[in-house]
Amino acid sequence: MKALIQRVKNASVIVDGMVVGAIDQGLLALVGVEKGDNEADAEKLLHKLLHYRVFSDNDGKMNNNLQQANGGLLLVSQFTLAADTRKGLRPSFSSAAPPEEGERLFDYLVANARAGWPNVATGQFGADMQVVLVNDGPVTFLLES
Repeated sequence: MKALIQRVKNASVIVDGMVVGAIDQGLLALVGVEKGDNEADAEKLLHKLLHYRVFSDNDGKMNNNLQQANGGLLLVSQFTLAADTRKGLRPSFSSAAPPEEGERLFDYLVANARAGWPNVATGQFGADMQVVLVNDGPVTFLLES
């Protein structure tokens, strides 16, 4: 599994003109599921999401994690993260998990995130989503499990 995380001042997901998920300060995680990913990968990724130190401490250094910053976590499925872009001018999605498996593992990630952290919001799997965010920094990292 992959997650492109962005430290945000705020972020929201809109589907059909309605906000389906929103957070204030925290992390926006665009999540891609690849063939062969499993529950253990989701658990490793969640651990990184909750503990990756990308928030400033009192000295302005990135030493605090999402929990220490008391931030929100916005999880958004994004199969395009699984694209192979090494050849040609069109991405290949042959390494992406099939939609049913991607949705199952994404839902597993979300359920475990909500069990471990009170401030979790999501987009809508498979929907045409508009993601609105204010990147703080900018701070962006690609996490892989």
